[in-house]
Amino acid sequence: MFANFDFDVIRRSLGYLFFDGMTFTLTLTGLATFGGIVLGTLISMMRLSGMWLLSRIAQLYVDLMRSLPLVLVIFWFYFLVPYIGQWLTGSSRPIRVGAFASSLLTFTIFEAAYFAEIMRAGIQSISKGQPAAASALGLTYGQTMRYVVLPQAFRNMLPVLLTQTIVLFQDTSLVYVLSITDFLGAASKVAQRDGRLVEMYLFAAVVYFVISSIASFGVRRLQARIAYVH
Repeated sequence: MFANFDFDVIRRSLGYLFFDGMTFTLTLTGLATFGGIVLGTLISMMRLSGMWLLSRIAQLYVDLMRSLPLVLVIFWFYFLVPYIGQWLTGSSRPIRVGAFASSLLTFTIFEAAYFAEIMRAGIQSISKGQPAAASALGLTYGQTMRYVVLPQAFRNMLPVLLTQTIVLFQDTSLVYVLSITDFLGAASKVAQRDGRLVEMYLFAAVVYFVISSIASFGVRRLQARIAYVH
């Protein structure tokens, strides 16, 4: 099976694959995770605020994002957002967004819907007596969330948030459809250049598997530790 397998093409491409491709992938994953959690937390607080209009807007946002294929959202932002920017600013030509900025915006907005549901579950897991006690002490809704509820919710939901981050790491490979040089995109370019599709795609699959498996093992250890502390 591996008689004609060229391991040398992998060795020659390691610098390009990891310093260019994997750097882009990890940067996009980290920034989109941070942005998604921040935006998702705000959305979850809107859903739980008790104000019907805010709650309804947040629910519609979550339902919309979770009902759309991610690859469609990637295409939509990449190709249509420049024209929307042109319309909003009154410019004579489409606004240049850029591949990285477009990808980061897409993943942040898309993943925020999933992080919002995770955070909503985490907030609802906190005993209702604690917000009531904070209110009795004179804390506002925002202060109660900031100092009492959210720190505990983040702790409870940390394993789930990290699991969703692993999913996000895998999903970043979809930017390959825009010819962006992420890790999979870099592997694809080498495969096309050297005519070694089997070697490069198999190597890419192994790398994604190893990183995701190690990260998943770390999440399981963290989850067990948090459960033990509780």
